[in-house]
Amino acid sequence: MKTKFLSEFLGTAFLLMIIVGSGIMGENLANGNSAIALLANSLATGFGLFVLIQCLGSLSGAHFNPVVSFVERLWGRMTTNEMFLYWIAQISGAITGVLLTHIMFNQDILQIAQKSRNETHLWISEIIATFGLISVIALAGKKHVEFAPLTIASYIAAAYWFTSSTSFANPAVSIARSLTDTFCGIAPAGVSMFIVAQFCGALMCYFLLRKVV
Repeated sequence: MKTKFLSEFLGTAFLLMIIVGSGIMGENLANGNSAIALLANSLATGFGLFVLIQCLGSLSGAHFNPVVSFVERLWGRMTTNEMFLYWIAQISGAITGVLLTHIMFNQDILQIAQKSRNETHLWISEIIATFGLISVIALAGKKHVEFAPLTIASYIAAAYWFTSSTSFANPAVSIARSLTDTFCGIAPAGVSMFIVAQFCGALMCYFLLRKVV
């Protein structure tokens, strides 16, 4: 049992190191070109997520995301107690990943993001992004489960580009990214509505697909 929670902690920590670290590196090397920085960020996240799911999926299911664990609970695949323990591991892992990234890039360890993302169109984007993510997770492995890690990672990389919010789709990621004043940051004022939107998207997907999954 402890292995599951450690897997979720480490997996989410590395996910945030990948997201925030590649954002910092991309912005540093892009000379002000935001498109190039986002391309680097999305590719690194997609590749990194594939590796994490492939390596840790057999240990914990590779959720790395409280809304994924929430829907897994609704599907009856885990207990309420397990879900809350997963949430603790995911959120603490995400925050740890951000702090370690700041150390790696010789930045102030403790930061508060200044980038405002507190707008209605971004909340709608998060509903759509999370709806899509849960749909992919639910449907990707029904016939060829071995393709699920690649499918999920590819969706996230694509969603960086087709959603205006760049597809956070993850409450742990939203919380942790409020603690980095870098390319990937989100000001704390926008976090709560992002999380509400993410759970709304997950619930919409659950009710739509509950007779299919």
